[in-house]
Amino acid sequence: MTEGIALVFPGMGAAGFADIGRFLVLDRYARERTEEADGVLGGSLLAGFRAEGDQYGDFSQIAFLVCCLALADRAERELGVKPDFCAGPSLGQRPLAVYTGALGFADAVRMTIELARCEREYFASEPEELVTHCFVHVPDEPFHALLAELTERDEWIEVSGTLDRGGYLVSLRASLLDEVISSVRAAGGYSMRTMRPPVHARRFAPLRQKAEAEVVSRYEFADPRVPVVADQDGRLVGSAAGVRRMVLETFDQPIDWPAVVGTLTGRGVSTAYITGPDLLFHRLDCTTRNLRVVAVTPKTAWK
Repeated sequence: MTEGIALVFPGMGAAGFADIGRFLVLDRYARERTEEADGVLGGSLLAGFRAEGDQYGDFSQIAFLVCCLALADRAERELGVKPDFCAGPSLGQRPLAVYTGALGFADAVRMTIELARCEREYFASEPEELVTHCFVHVPDEPFHALLAELTERDEWIEVSGTLDRGGYLVSLRASLLDEVISSVRAAGGYSMRTMRPPVHARRFAPLRQKAEAEVVSRYEFADPRVPVVADQDGRLVGSAAGVRRMVLETFDQPIDWPAVVGTLTGRGVSTAYITGPDLLFHRLDCTTRNLRVVAVTPKTAWK
């Protein structure tokens, strides 16, 4: 029996100019994609990316898209990867949509810019700053006790993603973050990084509606050429409507990475190629315990 292969585009992690700028300049696959992006933008992606201070700004998100697709191009052409399934947690959905043919590259670039604007407008109207933070190796019992305690205090706090046993994305008020980090550390967990703007929380259902009305509804999706595993619950997606739904659910539904891994292994996948500037998904116990992982990153590309 043939062992299945998955191609995974990670969520957006280490993707500042210092992290991937050299790769975008020197790698031939990245140069091809960058030139294509320049044509859509009407100017230099690299110049805008270098000048941008916001790690999640417009140019940074497009550079992440370009980097992921260039690494997938490399995996196909040099490693002979022909995936049976694709997955893309969080912002990894966008290169996934392009790679599978569900969305054109130019449309993905334009949609990325427009969604970034949409998010800025939405969160500017929030009365206080909200963030999403990543924690790993958190003992489950004290973690859930902490959530219950904060909820009892009428604090808003949501699990925006389950990454692994003891690995979570948590959305909350920025003013509460230090307290939560201290509590997690006291319980033996580790604090990773903060995401601004916040993501994947049910509180943001109005953002999903705004994004659909103002941006996503204007783009045409196609059926993916490779079956997709949705990051929200591990369901299989094989239609244009299913991809559109997945893209919209990223705003107000938490991700469930163990469910994605469970679907992949349940469908016979034994190897996952993770193509992108990833510091998280290829290292999670949930991933490495169940799959042979090949990380195709800017750092490994030239080895």
